[in-house]
Amino acid sequence: MNPKPSKEAAFNFQELAEKIKLWGIELGFNEIGIADLDLSVHEDYLKQWLDNRYHGEMEYMSRHGMMRARPAELHPGTIRVICARMDYLPNEAKFARILENKDKAYISRYALGRDYHKVIRKRLKSLGEKIKTYCHDLDYRPFVDSAPILERPLAAKAGLGWIGKHSLLLNETAGSWFFLGELLVNIPLPVDKPVSEQCGGCTACLKICPTEAIVAPYTVDSRRCISYLTIELKGAIPESLRSMMGNRIYGCDDCQLVCPWNQYATPSSEHDFQARHDLDDSELLTLFQWDEQTFKINTAGSAIYRIGYERWQRNISVALGNADFSVQILEALKNKICDSSELVKEHIEWAIKQQESKHKVEAQNTSGQTSKLIRTVYKVLSRDA
Repeated sequence: MNPKPSKEAAFNFQELAEKIKLWGIELGFNEIGIADLDLSVHEDYLKQWLDNRYHGEMEYMSRHGMMRARPAELHPGTIRVICARMDYLPNEAKFARILENKDKAYISRYALGRDYHKVIRKRLKSLGEKIKTYCHDLDYRPFVDSAPILERPLAAKAGLGWIGKHSLLLNETAGSWFFLGELLVNIPLPVDKPVSEQCGGCTACLKICPTEAIVAPYTVDSRRCISYLTIELKGAIPESLRSMMGNRIYGCDDCQLVCPWNQYATPSSEHDFQARHDLDDSELLTLFQWDEQTFKINTAGSAIYRIGYERWQRNISVALGNADFSVQILEALKNKICDSSELVKEHIEWAIKQQESKHKVEAQNTSGQTSKLIRTVYKVLSRDA
């Protein structure tokens, strides 16, 4: 139901803030919070993180400098940020079963459904329009992981959670399985209180990271992060990190899986975030055999589509190299190499070497077991004689 304009609304911002939170829930968000713009406490950390080149090839991270900590520079006139949380954990997430099966492809659970950018931006815009019918002076601008803005610190200020040691936002009831979106507005809404940090002495996320990308509490070196390597990195994946990636072909959820707070998370009711095209339970070889057209059809409208076919093939090649030896895998890699780009070819060649090395070890082990069996039988026969 659309809100009705009220003459008092322009002055009763407490009432308006309460309505905004109700409208947000009606639109499918799980929680709404409101924050001021002061992120000055994060500027030194941001500068140090950029100076350390922890952003890797993500030049857009450094291009805007300290603007990320100054939302008013992004949209002049802004004095408040409405932060929104939308849970995405799909039904039957199948975490362990897929990660433990080296022939399966693991895709970060946030990317199994429809592209969250489109889903959340549309609803943020609807929220902005609802507010505008109530407060005609509103000027707003929605963002969903698409602008130089420190969304997690803002969400923390808005009381949606606290920043965990893996650098993700954590919430008492949703863990970290959620997306964030923001509405920058020009009205003096009352702000919410931050919640206290509740990680305590836990360092599970630091210990579990396959590539040791969490170099210190709250600090991630993107250059080592599997999410960066499989999604953001456009060139070759460093050879020293490939064997650590396992069967993760798009993103990584390990630091979230091990987090104690995620035991309280519940599956999302949002249909758009449920798995499509069996991407939550697919064989690596099946995905590797897709041609470019099949890739585009099966990933259309998803976040995966944005990395393109070449990086998709690159990532799967690495995962096939990490799989247990299989004649089928080795043949598939060799058959694909001639028709691949130079980037993909490099990773296929690496994967072939890995498979051949495993085959050699397997053959030696089999040979050793056979020799041991023959010696045992010979001893038995000799004793009986």
